Amino acid sequence: MALSMTHQIGTLAGTPVPVETGTTSGESTATVSASAVWKSPTGSLRCRVKNNELVDGASPLSPPVSPCRSPVMGGIRADLSVACRAFATEVEAAPMADVPVREYREGNAQGKGKGVPVYVMMPLDSVTMNHTVNRRKAMNASLQALRSAGVEGIMVDVWWGLVERDAPGAYNWGGYSELLEMAKKHGLKVQAVMSFHQCGGNVGDSCTIPLPRWVVEEIDRDQDLSYTDQWGRRNYEYVSLGCDTIPVLKGRTPVQCYSDFMRAFRDNFKHLLGDTIVEIQVGMGPAGELRYPSYPEQNGTWRFPGIGAFQCFDKYMVSSLKAAAESAGKPEWGSTGPTDAGRYNNWPEETPFFRKDGGGWNGAYGEFFLSWYSQLLLDHGERILTSAKSVFENTGIKISVKVAGIHWHYGTRSHAPELTAGYYNTRFRDGYLPIAQMLARHGAVFNFTCIEMRDHEQPQDAQCAPEKLVRQVVLATQKAKVPLAGENALPRYDDYAHQQILQAASMSIDGGSKDQEMCAFTYLRMNPHLFEADNWRRFVAFVKKMNEGKDAHKCWEQVEREAEQFVHVTRPLVQEAAVALKH
Repeated sequence: MALSMTHQIGTLAGTPVPVETGTTSGESTATVSASAVWKSPTGSLRCRVKNNELVDGASPLSPPVSPCRSPVMGGIRADLSVACRAFATEVEAAPMADVPVREYREGNAQGKGKGVPVYVMMPLDSVTMNHTVNRRKAMNASLQALRSAGVEGIMVDVWWGLVERDAPGAYNWGGYSELLEMAKKHGLKVQAVMSFHQCGGNVGDSCTIPLPRWVVEEIDRDQDLSYTDQWGRRNYEYVSLGCDTIPVLKGRTPVQCYSDFMRAFRDNFKHLLGDTIVEIQVGMGPAGELRYPSYPEQNGTWRFPGIGAFQCFDKYMVSSLKAAAESAGKPEWGSTGPTDAGRYNNWPEETPFFRKDGGGWNGAYGEFFLSWYSQLLLDHGERILTSAKSVFENTGIKISVKVAGIHWHYGTRSHAPELTAGYYNTRFRDGYLPIAQMLARHGAVFNFTCIEMRDHEQPQDAQCAPEKLVRQVVLATQKAKVPLAGENALPRYDDYAHQQILQAASMSIDGGSKDQEMCAFTYLRMNPHLFEADNWRRFVAFVKKMNEGKDAHKCWEQVEREAEQFVHVTRPLVQEAAVALKH
């Protein structure tokens, strides 16, 4: 029964449910001591972070790497797997538990010990290609389970490729209207992601949703509308920022298309803005992140921990580069981007441009090129945020932007993977402060990934340092006075990852930041594994601990005991789902 149940849940979720028994390719199981960059929050957390010797004399700041995947834990217990059964059944939800409703809070403005609200990402295919809610009744029951566990709300991708699929300006909000009303019914807040990118081709993408048909037609006609590398490889994940202000999409510029889409969303859901819909996360690149598609996994182009490749070889980007070079009095620098920066899966020392000694990144040309490349990304963010701020002004909405957690090769001098992605962050330069300052000018939230990772979990030969990277971002947001929110980069259901998130969410660095916490945390993602008995119990305890905040005095074991009581109390929902499953 348990095996067939798991298979059925996987089918409903649109993803297989494999039994993982080892680490993923490229990941190391070796344990190396990690830098103690976080001050543990008060409360008897059982985890400790050890001191680490920096590689190659690296500064305390370091880069991100591919997250470590944890094995699937435990089986499905018939009496306790609350949301697992709920997710798999087509039942109407039982009455919602009485859970207090909180208003959306700004991180740096909140008082001491207020806690961090937890949101949960919905499946990528929550709305079908036919504009209906996917697994409607199962979704309904699952939302109730999340709310009863103390979850603040959900994050929903609103796909450009779905809503405006067939013709410019023809918006179909079917499915989203029902899903958002469902969230409202259960008292859940909503973070709506304006997903202007393609779904498919990145870590965790379980379905394929291309850009709107008419956009793809225009790119097919003029392939320079897509990001392009030095070998002429085109990337259709997101329209190149090089043509942001050129009317190349049926008479509109890409930024005008994004603005019109957001305005249509606002007008269609104005009755939910500021109450149910509390945040708009504006997509600005592949995977919805403010970056270039420098490490595309589709067709095996890139594999972790490769350095990636610059994406500036379409004619619009080259035209901008040429103008910048002439303005700098170096016209010879404007014909092309670096051609000695290696290939997608090289490591820094294998390339003339990124090597630590005498690398081009640290010379006059490198400084010119990287300044131009990163500034274009900042300008792209400025343009879209200006539009978003205008559209959602006086609606009670917070606007956020997601920044990628690129932690691999962070311990090197050049930080090559960050540079190819557009973050001008090196051993000698802070690349995240300009991003934080740009977001602060628009009152936006800085949303950052890889919060769950620890340095010693990553492949040490790739000099990965997610903890040091998160520390750098925290310091940058504090300096810029911009709220910080977080996400986990890969699914994790273990206490070890939960405790790391709690530490990071407390924003306690070197004994400081006593009155600050993250403004929100979004948990990736609602799926069958989350609702398995042991994972669900740990998740409930994690949400409770996050809600209590850094000044909570309950030990982890006490919270877990309370979570066990919750799982027992919610057994009627499980029984109802189990009965419905038999029919």
